[in-house]
Amino acid sequence: MFEAIIHGFILALGLILPLGAQNVFIFNQGANHQSFRKTLPVVITAGLCDTTLITLAVLGVSVILLSFPTLQLVLFIIGLAFLLYMAWSLWHEKPGNMDAHATMGPFKQISFAFSVSILNPHAIMDIVGVIGTSATAYSGVDKVAFTLTTICISWIWFIGLAIAGKAVGRIDTSGRYLVMLNKISSIIILFVACIIVKNIVVLFQ
Repeated sequence: MFEAIIHGFILALGLILPLGAQNVFIFNQGANHQSFRKTLPVVITAGLCDTTLITLAVLGVSVILLSFPTLQLVLFIIGLAFLLYMAWSLWHEKPGNMDAHATMGPFKQISFAFSVSILNPHAIMDIVGVIGTSATAYSGVDKVAFTLTTICISWIWFIGLAIAGKAVGRIDTSGRYLVMLNKISSIIILFVACIIVKNIVVLFQ
């Protein structure tokens, strides 16, 4: 069981560390809100989404769902629409310490966090292709330990990102760097959107 835990820890950490739309968005929301409590919607949503994807991947259900090209196309199109809207919103968003009414509310945080988690093809492929495949090496208690470890790493990482973002937000009292962070976040999300467009083109070929 210890080997499964170590494997799950290293694997989950390796997948979640790279700078992606999900990480950038969570960090961004931490920086743009004055209290950690107000970032809980995005943290909880991202955590629940990863928990769901990991569980489905380990059970093998997600592989079956992704075997239908039409379903993939629908997910890609919905994801693209969300990402484009998110990129536009972040580009025009002002930090919370500059304008208390400019920060995202709970519903907007939840919808955006859902889109970069569930509707992000790269996040899905990482979890399904890597974690789901790796889980087949274990059974019984070992598989449960492996699964719980990967899920825990996701939750701890998301909480840490929000806290780190909040710390940056406190340091940057002028809000200048937070505006720059919003712009960078928007560009990264646009890059992810371009990858989705490429995937849609491939599906049509």
